[in-house]
Amino acid sequence: MAGDSAVRSASDDRAARPRLGRDFGKLWGAFAASNLGDGIALAAGPLLVASLTDDPALISGAAAVQQLPWLLFSLISGAYVDRLDRRKLIIVVNILRAAVIAGLAVAVWTGHVTVALVYVAFFLVGVAETFADNAGSAMIPAVVDKDLLPRANARLSAVHMVGNLMIAPPVGAAVFVVAASLPFGINAVGFLVAAALMASIRYRPEPVKVVERRPLRVEIAEGLRWLWAHRLVRVLAVCLCLMNITFFGPFSILVLYSREHLGLPEIGFGALLAASAVGGLLGTAAVSRLQKRLGDGALLRIGLVVETATHFALALTSDAWLAGATLVVFGAHGAIWGVVSMSVRHRVVPDRLRGRVGSVYYLLVIGGAAIGSLLGGLTAKAWGVTAPFWLAGSAMVVMTVFAWRHFSTSAFAEED
Repeated sequence: MAGDSAVRSASDDRAARPRLGRDFGKLWGAFAASNLGDGIALAAGPLLVASLTDDPALISGAAAVQQLPWLLFSLISGAYVDRLDRRKLIIVVNILRAAVIAGLAVAVWTGHVTVALVYVAFFLVGVAETFADNAGSAMIPAVVDKDLLPRANARLSAVHMVGNLMIAPPVGAAVFVVAASLPFGINAVGFLVAAALMASIRYRPEPVKVVERRPLRVEIAEGLRWLWAHRLVRVLAVCLCLMNITFFGPFSILVLYSREHLGLPEIGFGALLAASAVGGLLGTAAVSRLQKRLGDGALLRIGLVVETATHFALALTSDAWLAGATLVVFGAHGAIWGVVSMSVRHRVVPDRLRGRVGSVYYLLVIGGAAIGSLLGGLTAKAWGVTAPFWLAGSAMVVMTVFAWRHFSTSAFAEED
């Protein structure tokens, strides 16, 4: 009887747990479809370019042209995300992305593909991504209750971990071997599925009365001023930028660290990446409970310590198992930090500014990644493969001291 009672109690608790709703389910489905397709193309893209040229610069450039639009158009896309109907914007952008990638698939299938054509296709898809990702993030608070934002963001983070980072890349590489055009065809279908799911969402924004359309630069500046005026949002943005610099510095040469410092074969490098992704999944599964138990400020402070310790641990160890375990913990921290910071932004940023404020975050995150990758390569070349980890750990010590007081319980209470 006691066992039956416990089962009924657990069942009742699950039934009483607030649901995220059908609209969020469709948004999640659209996110999953596009991420799975993106992940497949992410693996197939370098393979395609490598089949066309042996030039290392051209091969690495294929990844760069996909990131370049974030640096060029992030602020502009954020302004349009706040001007336009976000749901319709995502639908149109996904259809355009599908058309571009389908065109690339046809070119590969017919043998007319060139490196220049790949670059153009990847760049256009990158431009479209600045609109789709920003609009999708800005839509989340409109279809999910405020108290459920951490759970919603955790589920979106989990599908990114599984689809984009764990399942899709090996599938993309395998499918490319079967037929070079097939991964891009699958990616195009994923975008169309995402567009269809977005079209089925029932949520409709309230029409905004615009008395006078202001110049784009004025609207962008308004978003920048709002972010800079709100201390917690500003500190989070600066921290994310600096943490991406310190993260991508050492991790841009992780393949060399894996081979030269840990003595691992190529498959070992993949195992290290998988370890981080597994940690990310664990983090997304636990973040809602941890937020309730510890609070946002405590989680961010713990994250600062974990990130600092990660860099020093990887610099010190030459044991592959310890390095893998460290990356599992780091992956969990990264997922938790991402969910907490995004949920804070969703709670406190006004709906009319979410696109513009989000665009600043995207710009800082991508910009930080670019700077970190450059510094990591130069540092490793000058002082060895562990030098970027030592430099990153030292920088994180300074940043932790700076940011610690800004993540107090009172700071979060003031913003909420």
